[in-house]
Amino acid sequence: MSTSQEIWLDIPNFCTPGTGLCTGGHPKPEQLMEAKEKGVRKIVNLCPPGETPGYNEGEIVKQLGMDYINIPIAGAADLSVENAKALAAAVADTCCGPILVHCASGNRVGALFALKAHFVEGKSVEAAIEDGRAHGLKAMEPVVRQLLGG
Repeated sequence: MSTSQEIWLDIPNFCTPGTGLCTGGHPKPEQLMEAKEKGVRKIVNLCPPGETPGYNEGEIVKQLGMDYINIPIAGAADLSVENAKALAAAVADTCCGPILVHCASGNRVGALFALKAHFVEGKSVEAAIEDGRAHGLKAMEPVVRQLLGG
C-alpha cells in the first residue's frame, strides 16, 4: 500500500501534509485514474454541486472503485464546526490507504483542516493555522483566523 508521501499527482497546489493524506485543487478524470493507480482509495470533494468541472466526479470515482464523499464548501459561509467534524469523519481512516481531499484550488481544503485542527483536535489558533497552511490554506486565512477567534 502506498503512503501519501510516495504519491505525486499533477493537480493544482498538491500537498502531502501527512501520512495517508493528499490535498490540492480539482483533479481531472485522468488524474483520478492516476490517483487510483497510485493507491488512493477515497476522494473527498469540497466543491459544491454547482461548481462542476465538466464531468461527474462522483460517478468516475465510484467506477474506479474508490470511495467518494462530498462536503460542499462554497465559501466562507460554509466553514463551520459541523463541516469540520464531517471532514474529520471523512479522513479518520487513512490507515487503509491514502485519501485525496480537494476543492478547486486547495484553499478551502486548508481552511477546513484548520477548523478541524482547532475545533475537533483542540489545537491552539496558531497551531490550527499552521495545520491549515500545510493542507493548502492561503487566501482564506483571515476568515479562518476570525472563525477561530484569533
